[in-house]
Amino acid sequence: MARRQASTTPHPQTGTPRLAVDGVTLEYRTPRQVVKATQRVSFDVQEGDRYVLLGPSGCGKSTLLKAVAGFLSPVEGEIRLDGQRVAGPGPDRVVVFQEFDQLPPWKTVKQNVMFPLLASRTLGRREAEQRALATLEKVGLTAFADAYPHTLSGGMKQRVAIARALAMQPRILLMDEPFAALDALTRRKMQEELLALWEEVRFTLLFVTHSIEEAQIVGNRVLLLSPHPGRVRAELGCETDSLTSLGSAATKARTRQIHRLLFEHERPS
Repeated sequence: MARRQASTTPHPQTGTPRLAVDGVTLEYRTPRQVVKATQRVSFDVQEGDRYVLLGPSGCGKSTLLKAVAGFLSPVEGEIRLDGQRVAGPGPDRVVVFQEFDQLPPWKTVKQNVMFPLLASRTLGRREAEQRALATLEKVGLTAFADAYPHTLSGGMKQRVAIARALAMQPRILLMDEPFAALDALTRRKMQEELLALWEEVRFTLLFVTHSIEEAQIVGNRVLLLSPHPGRVRAELGCETDSLTSLGSAATKARTRQIHRLLFEHERPS
């Protein structure tokens, strides 16, 4: 499939994309067989995009994210970051998962944010502390710099995880259903905070979700994937969808369009 065949709303190209996923097929092994997770998936993420992978469980969206992170190698196709082939994990790609307990409990909030900077030798201790405090200020956690994770709410722990990732100043931030385990009110608050942080920092984001509403809220572009094995159904622009537009006719119409594109092939004939 050509890269732009599935695109319903073309995105203007501005030179080399930040991320290029080109005809990528991914497989994983079980004790009994080799399972194909995705088949010839292609998409581009431009610098500053909030790009969302959306699809039902088992469509390979989290597997794609792991491949972009460098934890899996494609059996077909190629993944490139700023034109260079991804050959393994690196500090230029940082993943935020949904698990709350990804923070070492014996480290304070500030130490958790400093840790990857020191472990990767990106910065010295003094510079790492300065960057950690600056990033915690951006996510509204300055007052909790010396607190320990067990004293924080689930949403606050996720903010620490996001701060830790952004402190590395990655070329692309990867988020794998980061708010899925939160209650509805906390999830909405985290969506608001993520968008506010993006307005300030303008980082490049690749975000995985199975929620149509969340995809429209978080993303400026959404890639729709078919059920297992994941194939590209369509790419939609969602720049005009937001938390404030959820009740509008245009956003509701796009929600119906996304639902139809995702599920029309699964209806019994």
